[in-house]
Amino acid sequence: MRPQQLSSEWRKFPLSSAELCINTTLRCGQSFRWRNINDEWHCVLRGRLISLKQDPTHLHYKVTWPKTPEPEDDTVALLRNYFSLSLSVSDLYKEWAASDANFRRRAPAFTGIRILNQDAWEALVAFICSSNNNISRISQMVLKLCLHYGPYVASIEGEPFHDFPNPEALSGSGVEAHLRQLGFGYRAKYIADTARIVSKERPANWLEQLRNPDVTPLGSEGQDHKKVKLEGDPPTYRAAHEALVGLTGVGPKVSDCVCLMGLGWWQTVPIDTHVWQIAQRDYSFGKGNKSKTMSKAMYDAVGQYFMKIWGPYAGWAQAVLFTANLKSFAEQAKGKKVELKEETVVKTEVEEEVANGDGETNTVVKIETEETKAVITKVSKKRKANIKVEEENITIDTVVEEVSSTRRQSKRIKSRS
Repeated sequence: MRPQQLSSEWRKFPLSSAELCINTTLRCGQSFRWRNINDEWHCVLRGRLISLKQDPTHLHYKVTWPKTPEPEDDTVALLRNYFSLSLSVSDLYKEWAASDANFRRRAPAFTGIRILNQDAWEALVAFICSSNNNISRISQMVLKLCLHYGPYVASIEGEPFHDFPNPEALSGSGVEAHLRQLGFGYRAKYIADTARIVSKERPANWLEQLRNPDVTPLGSEGQDHKKVKLEGDPPTYRAAHEALVGLTGVGPKVSDCVCLMGLGWWQTVPIDTHVWQIAQRDYSFGKGNKSKTMSKAMYDAVGQYFMKIWGPYAGWAQAVLFTANLKSFAEQAKGKKVELKEETVVKTEVEEEVANGDGETNTVVKIETEETKAVITKVSKKRKANIKVEEENITIDTVVEEVSSTRRQSKRIKSRS
């Protein structure tokens, strides 16, 4: 029997949309657990279901607890820590704009983007899932992990919300095989092995010992984290990066994502295909380099280049330009429509691969009509693409030179759906 739920009323605190835009921050590839239902964002954090909505001057929040009586409500402190609200992102934008013409040109359409101060273990597993993957599929994988291995907390309109599973829950002998059945592919081994290493072969609180001591971990609101005695030498970004790379399925990019979004090393600039494109296109970095792969030396050089431009919060600036480079946000800003011969449909979402690091970009375009939904996947200009009817998982082989269709193709998709 599921525990009784206790839901609070909507509350709010002053926060301008220039300081935090949840509609951008929560869907730009940082966290993969927030779900939007009826224009409200929902996620389980620290044992409670938090619901968010926003107006230009206030952030509104509601809390649903898994049982009664309600524990002491520290949700405001939790949100301030999670969104790092002690920092003025508006002031940071001004600093970056003053020193970087490209940032100054692109940032006005993407204000209020903040780096989330996430749980380090959750960030580690989520970004292991990001290998050769896109935002939608990563979110689906993370949801499956929570549903199958995380504790149930509450439901919104019949949709269950679970907390993120701890390392022990994912380290069992049958986890890898089960995750493969759930569609995780080779990532199943990475997750199971990493969970086993963290839970059984590393010291207690090992991940937290890699954290930037100046950034309070989520769940430690009100505590003086700087006075916590850590084993060994004081933590540094470079030491944290190298320690994470030693885990199964963790390369330089995944390690940097965890350092930035899970361990508070805010100068970190993860280099994926998007950031590499930005470096080449907007900063003429590595001009003439046509290699589709990136060496370790080149990876480090790009990161150091951006750290020098943007300073101690370089990872925050990177998040703004990363988001501006995602086609989903560009198309939404333009309100552009896709013409399918005699039919007009709205391009509702475009997602790009998250941080492949291999120089190749997979773009997934979701197109909606009144009758059906189709997903057109364009891997490259020279490759064939597949048109898939999402809900039936039907694949029609065809060569897609542009996002278009004849009337006959449209009728065929309708009939099969």
